[in-house]
Amino acid sequence: MANPFSIVDVFSEGKYTGNPLAVVRVHKPITDREMQQIAREINFSETTFILSEKINNNGYDVRIFTPSEEVPFAGHPTLGTAFVIQREIIGEPVPEIHLNLQTGQIPVRLDYSDGLLKRLTMKQKTPAFSKEIGKEAVAEAISLAAADIDPRFPVQEVSTGLPFIIVPLKNREATKRAELRKVPYNKLISSLEAKGIMLFCPETEREENDLHVRMFAPYYGIEEDPATGSGNGCLAGYLAEHRYFGGGKISLRVEQGYEIGRPSLLFLDADDEGGAIRVEVGGEVTEVARGILV
Repeated sequence: MANPFSIVDVFSEGKYTGNPLAVVRVHKPITDREMQQIAREINFSETTFILSEKINNNGYDVRIFTPSEEVPFAGHPTLGTAFVIQREIIGEPVPEIHLNLQTGQIPVRLDYSDGLLKRLTMKQKTPAFSKEIGKEAVAEAISLAAADIDPRFPVQEVSTGLPFIIVPLKNREATKRAELRKVPYNKLISSLEAKGIMLFCPETEREENDLHVRMFAPYYGIEEDPATGSGNGCLAGYLAEHRYFGGGKISLRVEQGYEIGRPSLLFLDADDEGGAIRVEVGGEVTEVARGILV
C-alpha cells in the first residue's frame, strides 16, 4: 500500500505564493527516521504526516517535521493538513477539524464560499510570555543596530506552542536590511527556548495590509520562512499584551515572504480577555500537486 502526499501552498494568494507544505497520508507504516528523511528530502519548512485517517479523541493524529527535526506545533502545517483532511479524507464540507499534535489538540475552523473551502483559521494556545531579551544581542544577530528596534516595546520570547523571539522594528527600511548572522545568532539562542527570530514593522509593501513580517530559524533548517503561522500567533499575542495598537483587541492583515519571492497573507485576531489572550491565525490554502511516495 503506497503513501499518497499532497503539496499545498498555505497563507497563499494563489498558486506558488504563501508557504509550501507536503502532507503525507500514512497508509503504509513509516518509521520516525524515515519521516525525518522524507522531510529533509522534500526540504520545505515543514512536512506533515497524517498517521491515521480514523478519528482519535475527536481529532486526527498528525506529526510535523522540519528538514532537521520534529516540532510540537507549527502554524502553516496545521492549516495545510486540515485542508487535505477535508478534501481527501472527509470529502464534504465540515465546520471544524481537530488536529492532535504533540503540543495538544488544535481546532481549525473552515469557512466556505459557494460551497468551496475559502479560509482556514486555527485557535492557538494562550500565549506564554517569557524573558525580555537585550536589544543589542538581537540586533547583532540580524545585522541591525539597536537603534533600529522600536524602543517603546520589548524584544521578548513568546510561545503559543512553539516559542519565538518577537522583535519590533521601527520601519520597513530596517526590516529590508535585516540579514541573519550565524555566529551571534547561535550565541543568542543558546540560552533561550526560542530558536526563531520574528521581525515586524508597521510599514507594508501593500497599502491594504497592517504589518510586514520576516522570520529566520536556521536552527530548524529554515533560513527564512515565507509564512509562519505559529510565529504570527505569538506576534498576535504580543500585540495584544503590549497594546501595540492602543488596545488589547486586534484584527489584522499581515504580509510575509516578500524578500524571498513568496508573498504571503495571514489574518491575525487576538483579544485580551482579562489575562487569557485568545489568538487565532487564518489564511487561504491552494493545492499545487499530488503524488505517491515510492
